[in-house]
Amino acid sequence: MDTMVRYIGAYFSVSVVLWARYGLHAAIMTVWIALSAKRSFRSANPMFQIARGTLLAFSSSMAFAALRRMPVAEFTSIVMLTPVLATLIAWLWLHERVSGLRWVLVVGGFVGALIVIRPGSGIIGWAALLPLAAAFSNAAFQIMTSRFAPHEDPFTTNFYTGVTGMTIATPLLLASAADPLEVLVSAAPILVIALVAVAVLGTTGHLLLILALGKAPASTLMPFQYVQLGVAALAGYVVFGLSPDGWSWFGMAIIGVCGAASAWLNVRAAADRHRPVSAVQADTVSE
Repeated sequence: MDTMVRYIGAYFSVSVVLWARYGLHAAIMTVWIALSAKRSFRSANPMFQIARGTLLAFSSSMAFAALRRMPVAEFTSIVMLTPVLATLIAWLWLHERVSGLRWVLVVGGFVGALIVIRPGSGIIGWAALLPLAAAFSNAAFQIMTSRFAPHEDPFTTNFYTGVTGMTIATPLLLASAADPLEVLVSAAPILVIALVAVAVLGTTGHLLLILALGKAPASTLMPFQYVQLGVAALAGYVVFGLSPDGWSWFGMAIIGVCGAASAWLNVRAAADRHRPVSAVQADTVSE
């Protein structure tokens, strides 16, 4: 999905991509729930849904803007800081105790990010802050989801993800200088197909992760998240002919190790508290 966003980013604005991503998401989930006798549109915690959806929409907007300006692999590696940043936010926001090992992982993750976005890496100035902002938003989103999502049906939550994102994206789309309909009509068919694919991949990715976590424990599935680093590097090379240099690979490896270790510690801590990790907590992987 990220590779497609970068591909269409040269033609479509961030507001168009954001609206298509969440508008089609909302439409797909509306049909899904309407056709299911076991699902409901009613939420037990509407403020949670709004806050959660806003965080994810902000993360998506930062991600889409970043992918217009930097390679997919480097972008993905910085977003993989999410488990590390979740530790930092839990300390600042929830005043949770953070062990010495977790602080080492936090520092290590940031060192890896600095190596990836170092001068001479090809990532220009403030653009490097965009994926970092996306990672922070993802981390806050993840913490909030883990606290409140067990009280909600995951399909209802997935529906409100699309509705909230669409609600936020609509005024941004209307405020854009270009006419969205004119942009879509004049676009090459392959670009429109890719735009639709972004929305479909994001929506189905959400659902597949929820279903996967219903079949296996999070500790078993978590390592697959970091396969995304290799897939992003391969996709960037095949589609754009871009490959990370040696230093970027080194920084990405540091982020991957620190992020995977932080994720494993988070899962173990949840198990120690005898509280199940919500399936929706993994939503950020597909974004």
